[in-house]
This record gives sequence, structure tokens and C-alpha cells, in this order.
Amino acid sequence: MKNEIFVGAMACPRPSRNFAQRGRPQGIAPTIVLFFVFLSTISAQNFSIVSAKKTADIVISNNDFKVVKIAAEALANDIQLISDKRPKIINEFAKDSIIIGTLGKNELIEKLIQEKKLDVSTIQNKRECFLITKAADNFVIVGSDRRGTAYGVFELSKRLGVSPWVWWADVLPEKRKTLSISAKNIFGKEPSVKYRGIFLNDEDWGLNPWAAKTFEPEIGNIGPKTYAKIFELLLRLKANTCWSAMHEVTKPFNFIGGNAQTADHYAIIMGSSHAEPMLRNNVGEWKDDKEKYNFVSNEKGVTEYWEERAKSNGKFENIYTLGMRGIHDSPIQGTKNQAERIPVLEKIIQTQRNLLTKYVNSDIEKVPQIFCPYKEVLADYRAGLKVPEDVTIVFPDDNFGYIRYFPNASEQRRKGGFGVYYHLSYLGRPLSYLWLETTPPALIFEEMPKAYNNGMRDFWMLNVGDIKPAEIGIDFFMQMAYDAEKWTINNQNQFLKDWATREFGEKDADEIADIMDKYYRLGFQRKPEHLQWYLPKETPRKSDLNETEILQRLKDYTNLRKRAEAVYAKISPVKKDAFYELVLYPVRSAQLTNERFFAAELATYYKEHFWVEAASWANRSVVANNEINSETDYFNNKIQDGKWRFIMSPEMGEGQWKSMRSTPPNISLADFETLSPNYTKAPNKQINIQNKGIISIEAEHFTKQNEVNGFSWQVIKGLGKTGDSVTVFPQKAKTFSNDAPSLEYKFNVSDSDDFEANFYLIPTQPLVPGNGLRFAVSIDNEEPQTIAVDKDAEVSSTKWSYNILNQITIGKTKFNLTKGTHSLKIFAVDTGVILDKIVLHSGELPVSYFGPPETKSFEAKK
Repeated sequence: MKNEIFVGAMACPRPSRNFAQRGRPQGIAPTIVLFFVFLSTISAQNFSIVSAKKTADIVISNNDFKVVKIAAEALANDIQLISDKRPKIINEFAKDSIIIGTLGKNELIEKLIQEKKLDVSTIQNKRECFLITKAADNFVIVGSDRRGTAYGVFELSKRLGVSPWVWWADVLPEKRKTLSISAKNIFGKEPSVKYRGIFLNDEDWGLNPWAAKTFEPEIGNIGPKTYAKIFELLLRLKANTCWSAMHEVTKPFNFIGGNAQTADHYAIIMGSSHAEPMLRNNVGEWKDDKEKYNFVSNEKGVTEYWEERAKSNGKFENIYTLGMRGIHDSPIQGTKNQAERIPVLEKIIQTQRNLLTKYVNSDIEKVPQIFCPYKEVLADYRAGLKVPEDVTIVFPDDNFGYIRYFPNASEQRRKGGFGVYYHLSYLGRPLSYLWLETTPPALIFEEMPKAYNNGMRDFWMLNVGDIKPAEIGIDFFMQMAYDAEKWTINNQNQFLKDWATREFGEKDADEIADIMDKYYRLGFQRKPEHLQWYLPKETPRKSDLNETEILQRLKDYTNLRKRAEAVYAKISPVKKDAFYELVLYPVRSAQLTNERFFAAELATYYKEHFWVEAASWANRSVVANNEINSETDYFNNKIQDGKWRFIMSPEMGEGQWKSMRSTPPNISLADFETLSPNYTKAPNKQINIQNKGIISIEAEHFTKQNEVNGFSWQVIKGLGKTGDSVTVFPQKAKTFSNDAPSLEYKFNVSDSDDFEANFYLIPTQPLVPGNGLRFAVSIDNEEPQTIAVDKDAEVSSTKWSYNILNQITIGKTKFNLTKGTHSLKIFAVDTGVILDKIVLHSGELPVSYFGPPETKSFEAKK
């Protein structure tokens, strides 16, 4: 017998955890199935898909859903991509074949069930489940419904070595001559979150021009060919929902023939964004005077506008957004204040539900509906806006990755449940971020399980911009939405290793994962799109980094780029394009953007001090800018022979959206060509910010922790501005009184003095609303004092703006400390507070963006 590559399965126990128990090891849960590829001798228990003599046929039924045929075709293509042999897709029984079908829609599967050769009890009457198993001499993929079947097919593809990003990121599999798979059962459970999807947004500079000019020029816009690729990606990621692109540059989804039908063929549930009720694209579809998009003064016209779409699209599987805002995500017209707005919104919602009852389903509770209280509407909800019990309320983040509101225990009893609208990309104030995706997986992990833990389990929508280059964040988000127990506080930092292994193989996975971990850490400190330390319309000023911090940041990015380039040089040729798209382009671009900005800043600073190095720094800035353009040109025009032409754009168009974007440095080498003879060489100096009277402690370096009733502080690896951070798990909303989980830190003081204590927090929104971010501190077991941070820092305020740009907010208090060893205890008051760093100082703190580096042994010298 021959040795062949095949996909094996092994049942292994793992610690049982749900999101409410993540801080503690628990008992052993029911087994889960882990899969791996290995070399072994083929036995009768394995099913051969491709061998030297035969390629298994794929059998489907003409009576099944359209998506089943689509998935079967994709599986055949995937097998061919690996083995160069393409299975035939047939509609009749064939021995040793792969039978694909949905319960009640495939005669062969029904026959196997009747003959008791196939047990489907694990998936019957369940949502989006699948079973992959061997039945008689055939291999069977059976779904509980049409999406379940598609998920099962793409699960097989993934386990054969085909990435979900095979098309969208050109992650091509290594070639193999033979393929076999273990015959042990693979069960796909019901997804944790009911509706899971992406919002295609701010597409003006990427997705739209790419589709219009490169991929789908016959439509000249984002049409059914483009959406088919997007919908296939969603199925591969086990997602099921989409909000279509909606900017003015894009023709409305329902104005292009075939778009809605394509969504139905792929079994994708269509919705519309928080600002576009009733599947309407207001920017492109409201043809009347914009002032007439006013329910108060034009109730009849607006209602007829919504009615038209309910009538035309009611036959498809949709999820309907209720409520109303202005034409392009602006406040509703016709009301002057909240007191007027709330009853108008309640009447609007009832009007929309009447239309859904008439055109979609007479039982309104069977029509999927959401209400998203975005921006000022959240305040309306808090003020008592009544939303029908069966409607899912979807709370947004603050557009920068921090969820704004969490339902309390009473609210969580609502029949319609709750959801989240989350951003990996954003066009808006204070500064947009539309280019490189730098939201750490650790932050997504911290926020989304927190949402799930607090009842937000019915709808997760992710704003992904142009999809590229947000692939990693999208993947992680969808994995958590599908299986809420897969990633825990104890293993979430392994995601990048798992991702790198899947996409690039085991050999370089550790190095690639570490590169991306450091990429996300540097990007979290300051996004490449946020390299500006003043808000639009404010007086320009230099960054908050001192010279030492600037030089260290440039060094860190340069080293990261070199490491990425070293992997690129040796990686398999079949993986090079994928590595460039997913790793090298983001790393190089982030490095070059920082080089461009900080080199320009140093050039200006050196020139002001008459130092000759000014010209060199100016040149570095200009060279970096040219390299950004060169790298982007390579991405757009060279990768895959121009497949991605027009998809990547580092900047918005010149002059566009000035009030919500950073301004790239504009430095002229002519200003540095002739330097006065008075110019001298810059002094070789390093700023020592470990000054006297400073104690700096990274939050994760506590001496002791105390657990209370299952609640304890845990380290979130990968999340922090200068290290890791700590927060209380489980992430259930809770306020502690006398007995609270605590952390203890030991440190030494050389001389007695008055100290200011600064507690650096990640700028989350409160999990327990109304009191800001609250915790308590105590020195040497004295009475704890409560600190409340950002109680009045409303989203869109200047304080909030600087918090999210700097990725930190600081709580302060004062202590009088005597010479000797001291104990500092941190007590939880409300869950949801994330502590990043502690700094105590008895004098002035030096200018610094990151704060003083950690003091050795936490000992301050004076």
C-alpha cells in the first residue's frame, strides 16, 4: 500500500469554558474534533478523493437549493487547485462518490437515512448545521438547511488545505497528487451568533474602482459578479449576512439587475446599514428633494418609498433595518430635539412594521428586523425610546473598536435580543482610518466576547471597508461569531499562529505570527492613518513623542520590515503573493508611513536647531513617500498580473473629507538644499525618561491577584500600548461593593515624598453605564479610594477624540509615600476596566507619548 497525504481526525477533550468562565480552568467538556494533515498508510477507514487511478465524483440533486450546486462547483475547483484533477459533478448515484445535499432535498441522502445507513439526528431541526461522514461506500456532506450544506462543503475544502481566502488573498494551496480524508464524523454545530456578516463601506477608493474598472467593467460598478465572490467568501467563513456598499459612487444594490438574485442563490441574507431602513440606499435611491426625506412633513412620500422595496424584495431572505436617519447617515429631519424625535421614531417603526406585515409575512415576529441606535439615536434609546420586543437591538461601537452600550440583565430578557455593529475601517471624525487594518485581534477578542457575555448574541455586523487588507481581522471576528467558545482568555493569543499555519504552513508560522503580533502592537500605539497630533481645524503641532521614542519607533518598524522581507525571500513561490498581500505590504506600508511622518518632523526640528542632519531626514521622508506609492503600485498592478488593479489606495482623493482625515507631511527638499555655514552636527543625546522619583509598572507584572466568586483579573496578551493589559473576567456587567477581585504590586521608594499616581487605561466604553471607568486603589492596606475616569467624556467630545487616537486614558490620585517597600492594590469596582500601566512620580514627568518605561524591580531612585 502507498503512503498518501490525507486529512485525519482525532477526538480530543478540552477544558470547558464559556465566555462567562474564561478566567478560570473548568472541568472537561464533551469532546470536540481537531483535524490535522499527516502522512500515513491508507486504511479502510479513509475515503479517497483523488488517487492515481480515480477521482471521486460529486453527486448533487437538481431538487436541491442553488447554493448547493454553487458550493459543489467550488469544491470541485478546490480539489483541482490542489491535485490538478477535477471531480465530475453529476446528478445520479455513483459508487465511491461525494454526495452533497440538504435534508429533504436530496433523494440519495433520504434513501440512506431510510435504510439507516446515515444518522442525521445531530442536525435535524437545527439551524445551519452540517454532518460530514462516510455512509456505505460514499462520503456524505449533509446540511440541516441550505447554508448548513454550503458550510459543510467549504469545511471539507478547508480541511483539505484550501484557505477561505484562496481567491480574496490568493492563498494558494501546495500541490498534492493524492487526497484522502478520514471517515470519522465531522459535525458542524449551530452557530453561536444568529446573523453574522460584513458591511461594505467607504468603497470610493478601493472596492468600487476595482470592481468597476478591473473585475466587472461590463457593469462599471459593484455588480453580481463581484457580489458572487463576496458571498462565496462569506460562506467559506461561515457568515450569512451582508450590508451592501452604499456610497454615492456605487450604484444602489437593488438597481443592478441580478444582485438580489445572486444573494439568494448564495443563501446570503441581505440587509441595509444602520442609516438605511427597509433595504433602501438613500444616497442613490431617494430621487426627490433631500429636504423631502422627512417623515414629519412628507409621511406619505417616505412611506411609499419604503413600501416599494418591501413589495419588490419581500420574496427574498432579508433582515430589515428599522428607524430613520438623514440621507447620508445624518440626524433625522423634521424634529428639533429629543422630545420631538422619540415619538416620531416610534411612529416610523410601526409604519415600517405594517409594511413588512403586508408584503413579507403576516406574522411580523417571523420577519427578521433590527434597530441600530447609532450616534444620537443611542441617547434616544437611553431616554426611553420604545422598540418592539421582537426586534433585535444592535448597539454600535464608537467607530474605533470600543462598544458603546451593553444591555443590562433586565433588557437581556427581550425576545428579539441584541447585536453589535463593529468597525475595522471608518470614515469619520475625529480622523478616518481606511487603509491598513491595525485593530489587534486581542482588542476584537476583548470586545466581542464581552458583547456575547452580556446578551448580544443575535446579530454581529463588521464594517470591513473594502475587505482588503482587513482579511485577518475579518477572519478572527467571524470565527468568534460562529463558535463563541473557540477562543478564550487562555488561548486567544494563539490565533495568529493558527492563522499563519493555515495560510503559510508550519515551517514559518511562529515567525509570521510574531511579526503580525508586533505589527498590531505598533499599530495600536498609533494607527498609520492617525499620524497627526491635532484634530482637523486645530492649530498644527508636533507629535507627543520625544526624540528617543521617535528613533526607537522607527527602529522597531525597520526591524519588523526586515524580518518580513526575510520570510518573503524564502517562502514557497506559490505563497509569495499571499504573503505580500497579507503580511509584507501592511508591514512595509506601516513602516514607510511612520518613516515619512517622523522623518519630516525630525527634519523640521533639526533645521530649527541648525543641525546638518536636517537634509538627511528630509530626504528620508520624501523617499518613504515615494516607496509607499511604489509598493501600492506593485500591489495594484503586478500581483496576480493586475488582478487587484485599483483596489489599494493609501489616501483619499486630494481635498476630500478634509474635516475627518489626517494631513500627510508635505516636505520640499528644496528647503533643505542650501544650509547655512552655521549648521552643526546634532549632539549625540538620548533622553533618559527613567528620571528620579518615578516608579513605572506594566499592569501585567502584578505580584499577587485575588479572586472573588469566580471573578479575577486576567492578562490580555497582545492588547496594550506598552505591553499587555489586565481586566476582570468573566466579562459580565457587575459592580463590586466590599469584596472585589484585586491585584497587588510591590515597589520601593528611596525617599519620602508626595507622589501622583497615574493609571493608564485602555479607552473602552463603560460596561456598567453611568459612572465612567471605575476602579479603586489602596496603598499599604489603607481604605481604598475609588477613581472614576471619563465619566463625562461623551463620544465625539474632544476628550474622547484624543483618548481613542492616543489609545489611552488616565485616572489620577495622590499618595504620600515614606521611604521603604510599599504595596499598591487595585480593586475592581465595575467590570470592563482595562488597566495598561501604572506610573507614580514625585516630580514633573518628562515629555513622552508612551510614559516612562518600566523601572527595574519597580524601585524609584531619588
